[in-house]
Amino acid sequence: MESYAPETNLPPRRANMPEKRESGSTLTRAALRESVYGCSTRLSRAEARKILDETFEEICQALVRGESVNLRSFGSFKVRSKRERVGRNPRTGVEARISSRKVVTFKASPVLVAVVNGETDSDEEA
Repeated sequence: MESYAPETNLPPRRANMPEKRESGSTLTRAALRESVYGCSTRLSRAEARKILDETFEEICQALVRGESVNLRSFGSFKVRSKRERVGRNPRTGVEARISSRKVVTFKASPVLVAVVNGETDSDEEA
C-alpha cells in the first residue's frame, strides 16, 4: 500500500505530473483524468478515464432521478424546480414567458469555502 504525505493526505504523485496548474486556467475533464492517473502507480490512463467518466455518469444519473448528491468536504448538488414566470428583456423591456424547468444548484461546503479563502479548517485545529 502506498504511503500518504501527512501534510496533504494525498498519495504521492507520479514524476511526470505537474504539481500546480496555472492560476486562472480552467480545470478540464482531461486534466482531472491526468490527475487521477498521476495519483496511482497502478492505474493505466484508460482505467483513470473509466473511473472519472463513471463517477460523473453516476452523479448525473442521480440528479436526473431527482436525488441530491453530497460530496463530503466539497459540497452538494441538488435539483430544484422553477415555476413558469414572466420575465423581461433587460435591453428592450419586452415581456417574455419563461417556461417551468429544473435547474441544478451547487452549495459549497464550509470546508471548501475555507480552503478557497485560505483559511484553516476548524476540524483540523481540534
